[in-house]
Amino acid sequence: MDKLQYADVNRDVVRSLVETGPRYYTALFIAIGVTLACFFFPWFYQLYYGIGAAGMNHPAVWGTYLASFIFWIGLSHSGTLLSCVLHLTNSEWRKAMYRSAEAMTLFSLMVAATMVLVHVGRPWFVHWTMPYPNQMELWPNFRSPLLFDVMAVATYLTGSSIFIYMGAIPDFAAVRDRTSGWRRHMYVLLSLGWRGTDKQWHRLGWAYTFLAVLIIPLAVSVHSIVSWDFAMSIVPALHQTIFAPYFVVGAIYSGTAGIVTVMFVLRKYMNFEQYITRVHFDNLGKLMLVLSLIWTYINILEVFTGWYSGTSTELEAMKYKMFGYYAPLYWEMIAFCAVAPLLLISKRFRTSFVPMLILSVAVNIGMYTERFLIVTTSLSRQYLPDAWGLYVPSLVEVSILIGSLALFTTLFLIFVKIFPSVSIYEVKETMATPNRRPSEEGVPQWQPTS
Repeated sequence: MDKLQYADVNRDVVRSLVETGPRYYTALFIAIGVTLACFFFPWFYQLYYGIGAAGMNHPAVWGTYLASFIFWIGLSHSGTLLSCVLHLTNSEWRKAMYRSAEAMTLFSLMVAATMVLVHVGRPWFVHWTMPYPNQMELWPNFRSPLLFDVMAVATYLTGSSIFIYMGAIPDFAAVRDRTSGWRRHMYVLLSLGWRGTDKQWHRLGWAYTFLAVLIIPLAVSVHSIVSWDFAMSIVPALHQTIFAPYFVVGAIYSGTAGIVTVMFVLRKYMNFEQYITRVHFDNLGKLMLVLSLIWTYINILEVFTGWYSGTSTELEAMKYKMFGYYAPLYWEMIAFCAVAPLLLISKRFRTSFVPMLILSVAVNIGMYTERFLIVTTSLSRQYLPDAWGLYVPSLVEVSILIGSLALFTTLFLIFVKIFPSVSIYEVKETMATPNRRPSEEGVPQWQPTS
């Protein structure tokens, strides 16, 4: 980045928006096709034949839909949260990667909301959850943790949308001045008349910092509230006081791994090698290592408290998770999320792009397994043996899970052609200030200061 000029940043970012090759269209069409075939068609099939098309049964009335909801909510946390924390600490390495991380937050929340609609079975009655006067006197129970979810996720989605849009306004103006046709008209609207005056920069900086301070506790509260959906029950293995920090740490952990995956794709296929460097992967790798150690400690603490309680129900739930039907998934989770990240101790590993990609994908596979086990191993082993059962996801559920990944990919591919994936003005803040000096021919040139 030391050899870059201001004009190079403008050119590279604008090029990523206006120059579209066949590989992009191929990826977009595949993502849309998989979304339709694996998400919407199975969902319509389930709507037509009923929720019985899923593998959920008594007592396992929750399944992969709720696990997917927790996973996508968790994946959303590190994007905006990490961006806010690094903005407040004025970390220079944040500035080339935060825009795409915030987009990951936005689209993860959208996919999580769709998973709730898939789970409820009859989404055309979703308006019943809204507090409006009606003849049937249906009113939401504001003391229910499920309604806490609705309010928290809606607030987080609104705050994240405003945060990412506000930070992109100067970049919209920069792209507006370098495009023509329908693109220029679109960016004229998106830039809101930005001219880069001192007053505009001052107000943007103040509002951006204010939102960053606001979103940090909001992001922490969202996944804490999601954990209360489970912890406020009396079901063995769910009634845990450690669940709030457990869910928050797991959310930031999986979100950081997701950022590594997104950064690798942008670097390789959007030609941002000069902006997303080994420094970013090194710092993200350090963060993943710390989070993996905290996550491992909380898992050990959960097992210890279950054993120390001495109650038959907790011991049965613990043994079933570690040595029962789902035991291979449990140990796969431990291997992917607790053992494999120890490789991040090596700086050589942290600065290697392909190994970091493989590890980030493995971590998120393990974190999805964790959410799956929370739902399945608890509900299928409750207090009495006559309430025991077995849950196996149906083909419809597996298909919708794959389709949700494709839906996220589709939204992200559309995003990179509308929003600048790399922040133009913040990357320039990390560069040396140009020093204007005349050339031998008397034509002004821009040279970076030494």
